[in-house]
Amino acid sequence: MLYLASQSPRRRQLLEQLGLRFGVVDVDVPEVRRVDEPAEDYVSRVAREKAGAGLLTVGPIAGAIIVGADTEVVLDGEVFGKPADAGAAAAMLARLAGRTHRVISAVWVLSAGREDHAVSVSEVGIAALDAAAIARYVETGEPYGKAGAYAIQGRAAAFIDRIAGSYSGVMGLPLHETASLLRRFGVAV
Repeated sequence: MLYLASQSPRRRQLLEQLGLRFGVVDVDVPEVRRVDEPAEDYVSRVAREKAGAGLLTVGPIAGAIIVGADTEVVLDGEVFGKPADAGAAAAMLARLAGRTHRVISAVWVLSAGREDHAVSVSEVGIAALDAAAIARYVETGEPYGKAGAYAIQGRAAAFIDRIAGSYSGVMGLPLHETASLLRRFGVAV
């Protein structure tokens, strides 16, 4: 049985796009970057911890395969995370506006005695935005719960002037990498 260890509705939607049947395991893993931890290592570690927590939650179910993922926005080496409030969301968007940033998505797949992972790094350019445009977007509530305070699949799509990499990875689950990993675990994708 396949399980997604995630509270993210976007990850659920993305995994459904692959036509797979799966269960969902809600896990609560602290997303705290260690001092001097490189951004890619941090994202990969958190994704691994989510998958591991999912495997512990499911327990000894024969054939259980767990998918865990994490996605973060990185600009100038700083990991943005999710905004705590409107002010934080506006500040993040103001820093991203008119610049290109990286979006790192890591996927880990675990089963009893086996694990593998992949990392997707995309570059996303956000057009110049004035304070009024940022305020209108923040008022929609869409930035909350989103790394970097934006949802590429939502209203923020109008801000994106360039993307190089994985669109689904920017959303939160790089489907090409996920499908490749699942095939290695014997899942028909």
